[in-house]
Amino acid sequence: MEYTITVKHVEAQPIAAARARMAARDIPARFKEPMDKVWEFLGRHPELRAGGHNVFLYRHDMDSTGAMTIDFGVQVVSRFEVEGNVFCAMTPAGEVATTSHFGSYAGLPLAHEAVHGWMKKHERSAGGWSWEIYSDWNDNPEKLETQIFYLLR
Repeated sequence: MEYTITVKHVEAQPIAAARARMAARDIPARFKEPMDKVWEFLGRHPELRAGGHNVFLYRHDMDSTGAMTIDFGVQVVSRFEVEGNVFCAMTPAGEVATTSHFGSYAGLPLAHEAVHGWMKKHERSAGGWSWEIYSDWNDNPEKLETQIFYLLR
């Protein structure tokens, strides 16, 4: 798959999130627990959702095992107070390199590699954060779209 990388400015966006620390390789097996907490919270607070999509917000604070801080969340319309394990996180504002991945989530690493390659080629560096915004679920993987953002320095 060929990826087109675009640079643009984005505004911060609130997400209802539950935090976990894990390596990228562990996400497919472990994302469900924090996301279930967020969706349970949104079930009690439907006024916050308004059609928001799932967002995985990655802090680039990897340790020697590859583990990093990840806020697993859902876009919401406004900030809110912490409730249990769910808090209001914000996606970063600023200049980003972004691309879209179409297809199975198993192919997401290729999209991330494309952004890293673009940053290297254009002598840009990541600004400590990246995130993915997932389209609505579809049983046909070819109809899935995931937007990928890297904050730039």
